[in-house]
This record gives sequence, C-alpha cells and structure tokens, in this order.
Amino acid sequence: MSDRPHGAVRRRSAHSHGQGHCVEVADGVTGMVRVRDSKDPHGPALAFTVEAWRSFVIGIRAGDVPDRF
Repeated sequence: MSDRPHGAVRRRSAHSHGQGHCVEVADGVTGMVRVRDSKDPHGPALAFTVEAWRSFVIGIRAGDVPDRF
C-alpha cells in the first residue's frame, strides 16, 4: 500500500500539542483508516477497517483502553 493513498488527508489529534507523541490518521481512503507515527512518516502504516477504527475510538473515549499496551 502506498504511503500516500490517493484521496487521503492526514491529520493529527488536537490533543498532541506538538509534544512529539503524535499519531497521524489518514481519512479519505474508501473503507480504510490508515494510521502512522508522525515521527516516522516514511515508516510503516497500519490499516484498519472503518468499523474497527470506530470501535477503537469509542473504547478510548469510554476509558476502556489502557494508557499503555
């Protein structure tokens, strides 16, 4: 998969505040959400289905995901 999928728009969390602990999310790829470490833009990216990403975000917001894995 290309590091720059056609139509993808990368964004960072507004909560990162430039502290270097950023994850970038690429929206705009049909059926997929791509995630990468902003400190390594040419490194690997993870790809999730929209449903899996939505479940992850809901879990984070509900406090169901530990701070560290």
